[in-house]
Amino acid sequence: MNQKNAVGHLSALFTIFLWGTTFISTKILLVGLTPTEILFIRFLLGLAVLTVACPKRLRIKDRKQELVFAAAGLCGVCLYYLLENIALTFTMASNVGVITSVAPFFTAVLAHIFFKNEEKLRVNFFIGFFVAMAGICLISWSESRLAINPMGDILAVGAAFSWAIYSLLTRKISTYGYSTIQTTRRIFMYGILFMIPSLFFYDFSFDIHKYLKPEYIFNLVYLGIGASAICFVTWNYAVKILGAVRTSVYIYIIPVITIVTSTLILHEKITVFSAVGAMLTLTGLIISENRIEFRRRK
Repeated sequence: MNQKNAVGHLSALFTIFLWGTTFISTKILLVGLTPTEILFIRFLLGLAVLTVACPKRLRIKDRKQELVFAAAGLCGVCLYYLLENIALTFTMASNVGVITSVAPFFTAVLAHIFFKNEEKLRVNFFIGFFVAMAGICLISWSESRLAINPMGDILAVGAAFSWAIYSLLTRKISTYGYSTIQTTRRIFMYGILFMIPSLFFYDFSFDIHKYLKPEYIFNLVYLGIGASAICFVTWNYAVKILGAVRTSVYIYIIPVITIVTSTLILHEKITVFSAVGAMLTLTGLIISENRIEFRRRK
């Protein structure tokens, strides 16, 4: 593994580690804020931080590129999070966790169609996918029963598919030659614009007083600066280096990080099923990242 690829893997791991811990901040904020309020403030704060970090205006070379940025903002910032949050109101969180984890599969299929020469489908990817999904199912359903809810589950599938499209769009954007911070800032801008209409349907409140609680400020800053501004930059950078498919498989380990942080911070117990599931998930990730190609014997 060369140094550039190593940095790409570290960027993906760093991103997933922070994303795997965001449930704690979200859980605290949901006591007094709605999911839409958290989402909007989070990305608005992220946009402000990225603007301060790189105030230089991004000059787009082609109007068609602008459409790609808009589509990335719609899919990766607006649709993914809104569909996931709405899905949680219809079905169990464990279902949403498992279903959204199929995003790497959608990413691989779409990448094979649109980036056939760069993102090839390999047998080891599918083996790793099924092993990881078995692990994720064990983690998610270890303490709850499987309950099928068509509306919620379909919305969760939509969220996974939206993220897959976002991964391909950021892969395309990475070929434009712009700064990763500038491109992420542009994506955030469009994501927030597309998000604004939804605020009127979910009781968004501009009451500043309820945001001034110390625990709310800390967790909004963590989500806005850490999980949004920094993580989207590091994730987009990883996609630029490793490609959409290899980066997306790191999504598998979000449930693993979640159960570890739940144990360390919330003092929740790890069940036998969760432990086995974590091992299977990590094994699936390793298999998927293996670059060995399986060939037929002549």
